[in-house]
Amino acid sequence: MSESLHVGIAGAGLLGRLAAWQLARQGHAVEVFDPAPDAGPRFRDGFASAAQADAQAQAAGFTAAGMLSPIAELDNAEPALAARGWRSIALWRDIAAALPGQPFFSAQGSLMLAHRADLGSAQRVLDRLRAACASPAWTAASPPEGARALAPAELRALEPAVSGPAHAWLLPGEAQIDAVQALLALHAAASGSDRARWHWGRRVEIAEEGGALRLADGEARHFDWVLDARGLGARPGLPVRGVRGELVWLHAPGHGVRRPLRLLHPRHRVYIVPRPGDVVLVGASEIESEDRSPVSLRTAVELMAAAHSVVPVLAEARILHLDVNLRPALPDNGALVRRDGRCLRINGLFRHGWLLAPALLEEGLALMAHAAAPPQEERTA
Repeated sequence: MSESLHVGIAGAGLLGRLAAWQLARQGHAVEVFDPAPDAGPRFRDGFASAAQADAQAQAAGFTAAGMLSPIAELDNAEPALAARGWRSIALWRDIAAALPGQPFFSAQGSLMLAHRADLGSAQRVLDRLRAACASPAWTAASPPEGARALAPAELRALEPAVSGPAHAWLLPGEAQIDAVQALLALHAAASGSDRARWHWGRRVEIAEEGGALRLADGEARHFDWVLDARGLGARPGLPVRGVRGELVWLHAPGHGVRRPLRLLHPRHRVYIVPRPGDVVLVGASEIESEDRSPVSLRTAVELMAAAHSVVPVLAEARILHLDVNLRPALPDNGALVRRDGRCLRINGLFRHGWLLAPALLEEGLALMAHAAAPPQEERTA
């Protein structure tokens, strides 16, 4: 897209902010509309009614550990998703380096862990990973090796804070990014370009194929292109459902965890992710529910007990937040990148938002550029 365009973006979550920053850098004028009151995160730790919870909801990207785990996701995702994930890791490395303050990014790999009694469950996961790694889609992505078993001495050298699991596997090349830092930095960088305008408290009802955004108050705004990145807000135009995600924020000075950990538990896929500032995030994969009520006692106890069984020093950690949000998922749990006229729609990031967002946006912007390019003259021999 060589000419400067006026682009309207519906949704200021991860995709919306990433698109605003990239388009502004390319010299386009961008306007972003979102129902949130401002760009910052809001962690709701107390009880609220369903209506209050919906009104106070923040972007799903804030309620995320920022794990970039294409190998681990092969447990229940297609190899094509992993290929996009590898591309996103390379893109995130460059994005983090270019953003103000350089949000935390690390690519030291991650670990899968299992207690002795859970080896059978872990082995079934490993079998699925090996089968996926043998597929042509995986080979074409040219990733590093799959899961590599670690001897006890190797585990101690990599993660001295880990104690308890009898089995461990290294997933080389996997990465993580600080979700909150990155979201705030994307907003700041796009705003600093003077090419991006943010319209907070403005909900988009319809993103039209003709390049218009129809707002909840009845106003219609017209653009050269529009990008629909609303997640659940795209209903009923897209068959998106909400999948509940729960995240525990812990403050644990000197915890010593260096890289993301996944505990292969028979009932949960518990992850433990270190963040700057002595923070550790603990969460599980997903719950098929659109309930935004606070984290239950059972969930909190099970998640934190599982984390403590892997990293004993977390016994003295202090609970900062018990966060809940809904992730947008399509019926097949796959991601959607589609151009309808002058409207680009990206949705269905499910549990893979941070893993897929840069690659999906790259594909989407390529669709826009192709559509905007003048047709080439036909030549005859």
